[in-house]
Amino acid sequence: MARDLWARREFFTAEQEALRGTVAEFLSRHVTANVEPWDEAGIIPREPWLEAGRQGLLGINAPEQYDGGGRLRDFGFRCVVMEEFAKVGATSLSSGFSTHADIVLPYFFDLATPEQAARWVPALCSGAAIGAIAMTEPGTGSDLQGIRTTARRDGDSWVINGAKTFITNGITSDLVIVVARTDPDPAARGRAFSLIVVERGTPGFTRGRKLDKVGLRSQDTAELFFDDAVVPAGNVLGEPGRGLHYLMGHLPLERLGIAVAACAGARAALAWTIGYVTQRQAFGRAIADFQHTRFAIAEMLTELEVSQSYVDESVLRFNRDALDAVDAAKAKWWATEMHKRLVDRCVQLFGGYGYMREYPIARAYADTRVTTIYGGTTEIMKHIIARDVLEAR
Repeated sequence: MARDLWARREFFTAEQEALRGTVAEFLSRHVTANVEPWDEAGIIPREPWLEAGRQGLLGINAPEQYDGGGRLRDFGFRCVVMEEFAKVGATSLSSGFSTHADIVLPYFFDLATPEQAARWVPALCSGAAIGAIAMTEPGTGSDLQGIRTTARRDGDSWVINGAKTFITNGITSDLVIVVARTDPDPAARGRAFSLIVVERGTPGFTRGRKLDKVGLRSQDTAELFFDDAVVPAGNVLGEPGRGLHYLMGHLPLERLGIAVAACAGARAALAWTIGYVTQRQAFGRAIADFQHTRFAIAEMLTELEVSQSYVDESVLRFNRDALDAVDAAKAKWWATEMHKRLVDRCVQLFGGYGYMREYPIARAYADTRVTTIYGGTTEIMKHIIARDVLEAR
């Protein structure tokens, strides 16, 4: 009997395994049949967000007092969610959820005042509010020090001017954490930036075009513009001037989440491919009977499992509050490059059908390419790792 590639239960607890059924039912009822229509429309409606909120899937790691699941330091629950989404090819929705749950929400857990948390976190957990974070700007890419968006204090308000791009959940978001330069003095350097929450409807805040991406078609990515956008002084997260410090502290979780999603996506692609080659016939026998196919499957499975071991260990280290930026960078670049290679090989084994969007492997091919770019490019990850060993001498 063929092995079930998803039978990886030694890593997950019984409670985490129990969550699978909830996630699978949510996907079956509200997502699976809509993946292609959402891609065609180029946007995901609010309904699956609200339903995910009702099922407790958005705020699994949020504090219980704010209607969350209280799993503050156990990322294994989010791993279960990402694996189940990968199984059905719901990559766009999973990406939007990950930005919301793994990137945006932790800033509120860690930095919000009690008043801010009470005002914003329950809505983020329920799906009534969708979160985004606006770091990247036109022309700056991964260079956070090059951020030009400014915020100046004006009485009881901050006035924001600038532009952001490649913002996940940019169109549908209700709360956007904006990274802005609040000290114009060049000598301020790392102390020049702050995190400011901009709410939907803020005067001077507008959304540009929804960007036309190669993959992740229904996951909205947008340009954002701030033209004398007036935000209450109470919308600053944490201390003014410590924005880059906060970003550096939260990037390991963002990169870990991308690595987890990469392993889940690679596992899904390999499972689809094994199913295909065992059924598809060529020259009078199954494609799986050819030695080339068998060697390719063996190589991909080994590469996946070796990568998965490192990522699993990284999750456990995160849970112990022991995952640093360097090890998160290793997980991110390695897992995403593995994912990209593996999906490409799987498309080859599908032949012409692998290029047809009616097959999930074709959509995965387009969706996967960006993972070595967002969250910090592979080249930036390698720079972080090399700097740790070469500049510490």
